[in-house]
Amino acid sequence: MKFRSILAGAALAVAAAVSASAETWKIAVTDVEGMERLQLEWGPFKEALETATGESFEFFAVNSRTAAAEALRAETVDFVVSGPAEYVVINKLTKATPLIGLGRPDYFCAVIVRADSPYNSVADLKGQKIAMSDIGSTSGHLCPTQLMADLGLGLGDFEPLHTSRNIGHEAVKAGDVAAMGTNHNSWLRVRGKDTSVPAGFFKIIARSGDLPNDMIMVGAHVDAAAAEKVQTSIIENKDAIIAGILAHEENDKYTGMDLVAIEDSAYNSVRAMYTNAGYPQFDNFLGD
Repeated sequence: MKFRSILAGAALAVAAAVSASAETWKIAVTDVEGMERLQLEWGPFKEALETATGESFEFFAVNSRTAAAEALRAETVDFVVSGPAEYVVINKLTKATPLIGLGRPDYFCAVIVRADSPYNSVADLKGQKIAMSDIGSTSGHLCPTQLMADLGLGLGDFEPLHTSRNIGHEAVKAGDVAAMGTNHNSWLRVRGKDTSVPAGFFKIIARSGDLPNDMIMVGAHVDAAAAEKVQTSIIENKDAIIAGILAHEENDKYTGMDLVAIEDSAYNSVRAMYTNAGYPQFDNFLGD
């Protein structure tokens, strides 16, 4: 009886130790505001993440990129899903690092013009109006600006007009702007829904190389061994986690994605874009 009691006590002690060591991690998504949207659009991902890692995760809703950075700095959130431009600033402010790359196929920017326009190269756009996405967008602002600079068209050589991709598309179509610098895949979806003109109404006169991945980043306060465990579990169970991300149509941009281990140096090209745009400190979110 005494021996059984000792065994039972040991089992309880082990269970208590396991319980004490278990973590409930907080995770945020920078471009999704409100807990309701988080649950709807990323709930299946969270469930798959918990199954893969054996850990508990809770959503932490943020209403801005700045809020995500502040939460990481305060250690009230542990993991954040974000884009390349946001990461560069968050890394500078909090020392958070990339853990998993959300590898999006054909993720690059392009310069779009009308096929019947006189613009056949970026150099032809000197002095013209060019539509772009929100200030600070990786693929809709920083990338096109860098692409055109690489091809000889500096910041003072054209007039940028920041607007939505749909409005930019319509402006190019109507001839109100000479061109649009944009995320190529996102623009293809806009073009595909436009039945007023054939696809051949437009042409691409320049495109960048593939951009660095969106990512799941981890706060500097998270123990390195714990972060590595989460990373390994995600890679080993990537199919289920990808299915969770793609379960909601709002995440269609990730169709065809892969999940890969990634390092900070992959984002040096984005830092170069910030520098080209006149913001070499990387310590402010552009457009805020």
